Formats: sequence, structure tokens, C-alpha cells
Amino acid sequence: MIAETVCSAVSAAGLGIAAVTAYRKRFLAATRIAAYSLVPVGLVMTGVVEWVADSAFSLTAWAGFGVLGVSWLLFMTTRAVERRRGGTCKERRAAAKEARREAVAPAASAPSLGPATRPAAQPAGRPRKESAADDFSDIEAILKKHGI
Repeated sequence: MIAETVCSAVSAAGLGIAAVTAYRKRFLAATRIAAYSLVPVGLVMTGVVEWVADSAFSLTAWAGFGVLGVSWLLFMTTRAVERRRGGTCKERRAAAKEARREAVAPAASAPSLGPATRPAAQPAGRPRKESAADDFSDIEAILKKHGI
């Protein structure tokens, strides 16, 4: 009986707040507040509040909640282990089967073994003399191209 009274009072207060919000021309927020404030009255009318009040003092109900908690804990543990291993057994078998398949173009991923296209490296003792001149000639060509 007390739970029903509290729910009714909460709903009445919520509807009062919704009325004040609507008075301030915030109709969307007022409608949302009114919807939330009608939930406790609806729960009282359907009998859910009475069932919850009876269940709150029932030892069997609390044991049931404990069993549900253990079930949830076991489920989450298996999910964490599954993620750590990289999927379920079925997913791992499918990945291994896919890895065994030959590539569509096996030669496409093979490294090129042809002759080297880069010029041979110069010995460290002799620096290239033309490198600075080459750099400046490139810059001069760019500046001339843009008319500078």
C-alpha cells in the first residue's frame, strides 16, 4: 500500500513539473516529462509494484536474482575468453580453412627478383660533387617555369 502511494505521489509531482514546463513554452520537454511521470502510475495499475514489493521480501526471489547474477557472470567470462582467443571454435576453423586456400594470384604477392633499378651506391669516401648543382638547377627550373 505504501509503494502505491509513493508511486502516485511521484507521478503527481512529475505532472506538476510538466505543467510548469509547458507554461514556459517548452512543450516537447513537457510532453517527455509527462510521459515519464505516468510510468509509476501505470506500473501500479498493472500490479507490477505489488509484485515487486512482494518479491523484495521473498527469500526465493533473492535466490533467483543470485542465480541470474551467476549466470550473467559465467556468460560474460566466456565472452571475454572468446574474444581473447580470437573467436569461437567455428570461427577459428573457418579462418584456418581460409588460410589454407591458395591466393587468387600467388605471383602477385611474390617479390620482384629482377635486376635492380636503382644506381649502384657510391663509396662513402667520395661524395657526389654534382648533387648540390643538381638541386639548384631543379629549383631554378621551377622558378623560371613560374616566371620568377
